[in-house]
Amino acid sequence: MPTQSSLDAMPRAWVEVDLAALVRNARAITAHARARLIPMIKADAYGLGAVPVAGALERVDPFAYGVSSIIEGEELRGAGISRPIIVFTPTLLSDLPRLRSAGLTPSLESSESIHAWAALGGGDWHLAIETGMHRAGIAWDRVGELSDALRACPPAAAFTHYHSAEADDGSLERQERRFRDALGSLPAQPALLHAENSAATARRQSSPWHCIRPGAFLYGLGSGETAALQPEPVVHIRAKILERRQVAANETVSYHALWTAQEPREIATIAVGYGDGYRRHLSNVGRGLLAGREVPVVGAVTMDMTMFDVTGHGARDGDVLTLLGRDGDALLTFEQVAAWGAFSPYELITGLRQRLQRVYSGAQ
Repeated sequence: MPTQSSLDAMPRAWVEVDLAALVRNARAITAHARARLIPMIKADAYGLGAVPVAGALERVDPFAYGVSSIIEGEELRGAGISRPIIVFTPTLLSDLPRLRSAGLTPSLESSESIHAWAALGGGDWHLAIETGMHRAGIAWDRVGELSDALRACPPAAAFTHYHSAEADDGSLERQERRFRDALGSLPAQPALLHAENSAATARRQSSPWHCIRPGAFLYGLGSGETAALQPEPVVHIRAKILERRQVAANETVSYHALWTAQEPREIATIAVGYGDGYRRHLSNVGRGLLAGREVPVVGAVTMDMTMFDVTGHGARDGDVLTLLGRDGDALLTFEQVAAWGAFSPYELITGLRQRLQRVYSGAQ
């Protein structure tokens, strides 16, 4: 947490992004997998800022970066990123010229798109193979239909995506068998193969492929207690207490009177709400950290403010309350906070709005 002097200059609420921890996570998962790194920095690096995140990850010499749209790739090119940038979402034929103009690498899945790419002058592209996700890519048992196009314009790489890598349900192994079968039906084996997201990588001892594609792990989201590798926390959401009030017994707090004081309580208000991405689902169930001790959310989370019971904590206006991340020896993980509200931790990290200022540390 920042020093008191730097805290005084902070806004009412902010997101701290520890770029040094991000880099350590990248190095740890790369060493664990023994494969080249393709960091997924789509959706503005999961809401943390694609340009500063990519700038920090340059230190680990990634093979490429992964994005979901042309505009995301153009932003990185504009920031001076010269490595390959792979667009993993399917691209309309009409958008391929723009993609090529930006020097991006498409993922293609049809003879029509492969021939259209070749007609533009070709260049590296990755073959998307669908093995059970049913979202994008040529079906694993139909890859042979692309033989002519693949001979005319061979891919630089081929990949698939696992739909339930966090689960021990055999689906990863089933998809992997399908992927290998599909690769066996190609006219020639591409030089690069990749399939593993964060969970698939962290739950195995090493990768059987050339590259890994972690996203969540880099930003501090774990892959379950049985994962072989756990990330360091990267994201910390903090807010200053704006005011405190004494609430008498039988008085209620926030919209719809969802919480009633059973005895006199001290209630603190912070300027973070669902308009900032702190989900309404956390009403009456979320918790924060005040000087390393847990304090509960009371009442409904509102658009701009949330209230916490700080009775007996000696709280003062301006004290910092941590909604996610580390405060002293205490830690609230994405998984814990999301579990309280019964939603996905991915929704939490990518849903943090820009009204919460990003404050970066460990950039050098």
